[in-house]
Amino acid sequence: MQLSTTVRNARLDAIETAIGTAPILKIRTGAAPANCAAADSGTVLATLTLPSDWLAAAASGSKALLGTWQDAGADAAGTAAHFRIYDSGGSTCHVQGTVTATGGGGDMTIDNAVLAVAQQVNVTGFTLSDANS
Repeated sequence: MQLSTTVRNARLDAIETAIGTAPILKIRTGAAPANCAAADSGTVLATLTLPSDWLAAAASGSKALLGTWQDAGADAAGTAAHFRIYDSGGSTCHVQGTVTATGGGGDMTIDNAVLAVAQQVNVTGFTLSDANS
């Protein structure tokens, strides 16, 4: 099945709309759960409240981070391995994936994947893509 770029962009923009403004991003240790409906796993290393408009408008079937995604101080020490994005209440997981250092090929990249307590955490890359092209 193939979808037009217009439809793919609309699907991607609907993700940000469904999750809402100022969602919560948690960066964690260990493997991600089987799916977003499964219980959280790993230790929370960093908790970020994303900007109200946290993703750029979809274009060419992809949608990238918008604004600054940063935590002034990590909550715990450890190696970042996965992330989960929740609604602004922090209760419903809507997106999850892998985390690596910049250039490491994860679904999300951060400036340093080995975190110390109180270390600043900067997300350097995050893109959603619609594969039905």
